[in-house]
Amino acid sequence: MITLKNISKSFDDRVIIQGIDAVMESGKCNLVIGTSGSGKTVLTKCIVGLIKPNEGSIEYDGEDLVQMDDKTKKQLRQKIGMLFQGNALFDSMTVQQNVKFPLDMFTKLTNGEKLKKVDEVLERVNLTDAHKRFPAEISGGMKKRVGIARSIVLNPKYLFCDEPNSGLDPQTSMVIDKLIKEITIDYKMTTVVVTHDMNSVMEIGDHILYLYQGKKQWEGTNKDIIFSKDQLLNDFIFASEFLQDAKQMRMQEAGI
Repeated sequence: MITLKNISKSFDDRVIIQGIDAVMESGKCNLVIGTSGSGKTVLTKCIVGLIKPNEGSIEYDGEDLVQMDDKTKKQLRQKIGMLFQGNALFDSMTVQQNVKFPLDMFTKLTNGEKLKKVDEVLERVNLTDAHKRFPAEISGGMKKRVGIARSIVLNPKYLFCDEPNSGLDPQTSMVIDKLIKEITIDYKMTTVVVTHDMNSVMEIGDHILYLYQGKKQWEGTNKDIIFSKDQLLNDFIFASEFLQDAKQMRMQEAGI
């Protein structure tokens, strides 16, 4: 669990995020949403320790990241998995080598133990026959799954996903959403997903934090969104006719 208390961050005189409180629960997909410039990226960088907030605390299972010394921060970061928007795979490495890379960097396992672990996570993301292929030889959806495999190979307690469906077609996006949801439950991770994909919000949004102009505008679940009276949230979520229709259908099913 990650607990945010009164998180604020400014650059010079420009306030980017202000007074944000939230709890990211373990075993759930916690989504951060908002328009461009709403503060999502800065908040996420604060949470993972890339930048330090001006105010507030960021507690990982009760331990405040802001107050940690460098040694403790390093230990914490080894418990964090990252799925980057652009996948960040090494073009000169095979799929197997890409996934094995964190094990080479952070563990003292034997090579055989590392390869066994790589096999396990590649099987978990349904890539059992891609070990020797290079990133240029696989599809965008497969690259994303390789990125997921690499992000979980160290058995992280926390997983951060930056726009995991960026550049993917709708069908592949659904596969990635389902996979993120499944591994969150299987590994009992605290998963934080930054996304613009409203289908992801409606499908896997166990907990949703909506930012507007650097402040927390709304917080709830994907089920709560259907009944929300927050006009800013509704304008953002239900901008497309498809999602407006989906909202109407769910409200009708609920007898509203």
